[in-house]
Amino acid sequence: MDFVPSSSLPPDHFLSQPRPDSLNPVFPGFVDTTTLAAHDFDVDNRSGFMPPQEPLGRLPAQWEPWEEVLDVAITDRLQLGENVSQSENERAKSSRWRTRVRELPMLSTTELKESEVVLRRSHVVLAWIMHFYIRTIPPGDRISIPPSLTIPLLQVSNHLQLPPVLTYSDDVLYNWKYKTSPKDIPDIHDLQCRTLFTGTKDEEEFYLSSARIELRGVEALSLMRSTMDELFVGDDIAVKRITTYLRRLATVINDLAGLLMSVREGCDPEVFYNQIRPWFKGADSDGSSWTFEGLDREEAQGLEPPTELSGPSAGQSSLIHALDIFLGVDEYSHSNEITGAESSASTSSSSGPSFSQLSSFVPTSSSSTAKQSFLDRMRRYMPRHHRNFLNHLASSQRPLRRFVINNTGPQCDEEANALLEAYNRAVVALKEFRDKHIVIVSLYIVGPARRAASRAAKADNPDLVEEDGEGDKAELKGTGGTHLVKFLKDVRDGTKGAVVGSV
Repeated sequence: MDFVPSSSLPPDHFLSQPRPDSLNPVFPGFVDTTTLAAHDFDVDNRSGFMPPQEPLGRLPAQWEPWEEVLDVAITDRLQLGENVSQSENERAKSSRWRTRVRELPMLSTTELKESEVVLRRSHVVLAWIMHFYIRTIPPGDRISIPPSLTIPLLQVSNHLQLPPVLTYSDDVLYNWKYKTSPKDIPDIHDLQCRTLFTGTKDEEEFYLSSARIELRGVEALSLMRSTMDELFVGDDIAVKRITTYLRRLATVINDLAGLLMSVREGCDPEVFYNQIRPWFKGADSDGSSWTFEGLDREEAQGLEPPTELSGPSAGQSSLIHALDIFLGVDEYSHSNEITGAESSASTSSSSGPSFSQLSSFVPTSSSSTAKQSFLDRMRRYMPRHHRNFLNHLASSQRPLRRFVINNTGPQCDEEANALLEAYNRAVVALKEFRDKHIVIVSLYIVGPARRAASRAAKADNPDLVEEDGEGDKAELKGTGGTHLVKFLKDVRDGTKGAVVGSV
């Protein structure tokens, strides 16, 4: 049923036009009243936060030395420095490769800034090289990143307003190509990864499972847009349509949870934990110290060493943050009490910067971010246009949650209470998505970590009786540096707390 405009509006007024339905095509000439001006934020209505076209696969010839050294790391199958079973030949091969990185020419990044696409590829290449470099160093050796890598990586990162470390976007959003011929938009069934540390199908499946979630989330973004159009009008028809959209959104979120669980079909937990995960851990996750050399050189003028280096994390997915903000559960799931820190005793009493202040990456000390929500902190690791999208979404003057609360209650009619039910169904679906995330973390990190600790303990003391080990869970850290299980449960419980009761 189309909106019947007030007789006081001229026939060519945009509110006099029929309102679109997200489940139907938008007709030519439609004036989009949504507040999600997607193109301004590098969000495509066909591919969401994923680029609509295959990411650049190689830098221009001027920066070929970077591409070549990354090629060698991949083709030579460099081994983790912590791998005690590798041969002396393999250790020597890694050492020679690191020497080659140290001897790279100092390449200018000035012309890279002419293209966002080229800058993205530069960050991908340099960050992958750095993680290969750091993670092939033998345990106990000093981690020092050479100037030939430090300076261009920091320059590119500063321009992109990203940290100089691997991020979710480097591993997922910009790390794919087509298996077959290119298509108009990414095909969820026809993607493969460009770059892998191990070359295993397990690693590829781990990244692609997230890529599939991003692509399935395109419909969620479309439903958000249509809902916000309806919130702009706010009449009885709007209530009906928003109810329909929220019911559909719950289905989409359930699909996202299914795709999350499907990682089990192609990625073995032991392979992930022991062979894949160590490669992309950040300095924050294992307490290591990374020294960025060359900052006293003339080329490094204006550069500062980073003080926060989390690795890629699911918490850096803009799609999941968008769902939180749109449903209005971020006040609960992004609480400043959910920092991912070990305990309140280790945190600063001052609160971290507000969400609106996180529009760019600024290296900060741990004390200044300790009381800031981990999920808010992870926004620093997102592409800057996507951060701006989330800021814009959060600044809406017509938030969905407030609309639901204002239009439901004991005195409201059946349609209004159907709106409440649909809203709560979507919130519960998001909570259940986080339930599934906890299952995956237990399977891929908690379980393997306990088994590894048990093997190590028994190697030291063969007569040791294995204990339950439940107390160890809180000590496990994610690649983003969180105390993993407690953090995930706090976020899940916060999401559940956003369910609206009858008022």
